[in-house]
Amino acid sequence: MKSADYTIRPIEQRDDVAMARIIRTVMPEFGACGSGFAINDPEVDWMQRAYSAPRSAYFVVEVDGEIVGGGGVAQLEGGDADTCELRKMYFLPQARGLGAGAAVMEKCLEKAREFGFKRCYLETLTGMDAAMRLYERAGFRRIDTPMGATGHGGCDIWYLKDL
Repeated sequence: MKSADYTIRPIEQRDDVAMARIIRTVMPEFGACGSGFAINDPEVDWMQRAYSAPRSAYFVVEVDGEIVGGGGVAQLEGGDADTCELRKMYFLPQARGLGAGAAVMEKCLEKAREFGFKRCYLETLTGMDAAMRLYERAGFRRIDTPMGATGHGGCDIWYLKDL
């Protein structure tokens, strides 16, 4: 998918270093760098391999040939077979405000539907206000407790969307 300002495409192995750098840059910006956050997940260093698993997909955003963000979807760890999770959706400041986040999220949700998921879950934290507005505009609703077994106990806000 190409817009006037960015291109969205499936992740390739050559993108792993760039995405790890983005995740490790953006998460501390929001105070999400201790235990209980996705920044510590082993897959951060091998995203392409992690999202080549069945019922998984990850998309990167390029601006002028540079990876500036991405997001993915996969089965919710410890959840039921009908529930996926929107995962590791992070963007550098220069990618924000372009509409890329909404476009990546929609691609992920389309894939989730193709994979047969009925619900999509996500975790975030206080302070990620722009992301929460994006989720709510897309029809995600807040829920009171976390789902699955993601290991992300540092997150304090949870959302669910029927697909």
